[in-house]
Amino acid sequence: MSRRNTGVTPQVVNAHACPVREVLDRVAGKWSVQILVAAAHGPIRFTELERGIEGISRRMLTLTLRNLERDGLVTRTVHPTVPPRVEYQLTPVARELHETLQRLTAWAERNRTYVAESRATYDERHAPDLVDGGGA
Repeated sequence: MSRRNTGVTPQVVNAHACPVREVLDRVAGKWSVQILVAAAHGPIRFTELERGIEGISRRMLTLTLRNLERDGLVTRTVHPTVPPRVEYQLTPVARELHETLQRLTAWAERNRTYVAESRATYDERHAPDLVDGGGA
């Protein structure tokens, strides 16, 4: 079917896909997912997140939290204590996202053996290609 008949142009596709891709890139990021899961049980402090998320640097945690706050997925509350106590909490939109992440995690758990077996089968079939740099 020609473009003329469908009314779909690359510009139309990109105009729709770019904002969606931006949102998915943000919420599906390695650190974002872990923060959303960690904060799902109620308010959580920065230091608790830092200790609970293995491998995240303080700077990356700060940047990711800032972006999640900017996107309306977490709220940041500063309590007037000395030193200030800062807590992060999921917004209702993020709670909805967390439900989706739980379903995705359950799917991954149910299918991890299948995926591992499929990878092994593929690797066995394509081992010569992997060694000699054969084409796709």
